[in-house]
Amino acid sequence: MPSLYDFATWEPLLRLLRTAHAPALAAPGGQVAGNIGRGSWSVPLPWRQPPPGRASLVSDNQDQYDAIERVRDALPEAGLDDVVFVLEIAPDGTTALGLFDHGPAAAPGIGDAHPGALTLVEGAVPEPWRRLPEPVPGARPAPSVDLMALERTLRERIPDAIGATEEEIAAVESRLGRQLPEEVRVLYRVTRARWADWGGDYDAAQCVFDAVGFELGALEDLAVADPASRRCHWEFAASETVLTGPDDAVQDLVGSPGWIVLGDSGGGDRVAVDLTPGPRGHLGQIIMLDHEQSIGASLMADSLTSLVRDPDQEWPTGGRWDKAPVAAIVHHQSLRSIDAAAHADLEVLRIGRWDGAPFSLAPVIGLPRLRTLTAYAGTLADPLEIAALTGLEFLSLAPADWRVLLDAGAVPRTLSAAAVEVHGGGDPRPTIALANEILALWNRPPITATLVHGDLGPLG
Repeated sequence: MPSLYDFATWEPLLRLLRTAHAPALAAPGGQVAGNIGRGSWSVPLPWRQPPPGRASLVSDNQDQYDAIERVRDALPEAGLDDVVFVLEIAPDGTTALGLFDHGPAAAPGIGDAHPGALTLVEGAVPEPWRRLPEPVPGARPAPSVDLMALERTLRERIPDAIGATEEEIAAVESRLGRQLPEEVRVLYRVTRARWADWGGDYDAAQCVFDAVGFELGALEDLAVADPASRRCHWEFAASETVLTGPDDAVQDLVGSPGWIVLGDSGGGDRVAVDLTPGPRGHLGQIIMLDHEQSIGASLMADSLTSLVRDPDQEWPTGGRWDKAPVAAIVHHQSLRSIDAAAHADLEVLRIGRWDGAPFSLAPVIGLPRLRTLTAYAGTLADPLEIAALTGLEFLSLAPADWRVLLDAGAVPRTLSAAAVEVHGGGDPRPTIALANEILALWNRPPITATLVHGDLGPLG
């Protein structure tokens, strides 16, 4: 048995949790829950503040770090990336620790122990992640492209750079499956941007970055910014939409086979050459993919020549943040009725917190493109109306609404993913049981439980 399921692995953490939550654990049915992963954790322990005038140090909460680290170190041996725990302790110290493995079909929750999205169809991704770029037959390189001036400027700025051979460039093009724009070929003929060529000299590297206008990556590291490279939780990704307007320079996409990443902004944003521009864009324009966004890119320059000559020039992207009527939010601070959201182009409908009478979904029944519905607890007058939404691929509901659908055998079978929406934390076990019922309809692997017993002794 992996050490993750050894009571001794958990004991230091359990003692801290008992001290912090003694009244709650002593109450009938009392429990404490959390989630520990290899990269992060959500454990309900109070954070000790440093003395006034001093910054917080790891040592201020060293016992917490050490106790959590014991569990994290045990995850790889068990083959897990994360584990949910539910702790119950009797007054005499008898302890029951439930450990839950999400398995391949359920994602961990964000910020608490409740499960996240359930992938009902193996390998399924939300519609925006399947969207391909629209063809723009009239797309041409920008008038600013000047190959001779580009090469001359780069060689003047980085005279000692080592350039790539034609064979090296051809090998990368073969791997990518497409020919690089001539400006990019010129760039790498001047410098192949290998750290080995700079001999570990950061000043030499910075000289190249300053010459180009961004942190240029090595030729052999060129990669396509496809949708798979832009990961996003299903429950968030399903509510995203892509909408390219007629005046947009860059297509509103998650990724594109024509976005070839050349480097980085220095702040985590990818810089790419765009071979699938928007209606008002240019073939070979330079774009930036914001690492804090899942959709779209901004225009850095209409060509590499322009960027090298004037890296501080601002370029209008043409993108619009308002995604109405494709996406709509109904709640007390936005649209105030389902009728107001109903539109033939509606793809995503989110119903948020609402203090008035619950809504009927009748106005959106029959809409051809509606694929995502999320509804806050108590906002649906009749959850069974969901059965008439025949194009849904993602559905997020409160437990009571899921219960209505499950008992009536009315869960839409068009779904590719789903989520049980729970607010306020609490015992995750009822949510896990409900999630397993939903997974069973698609014969997907359930969230599994292992019970570990121990004895912490009386609370001293």
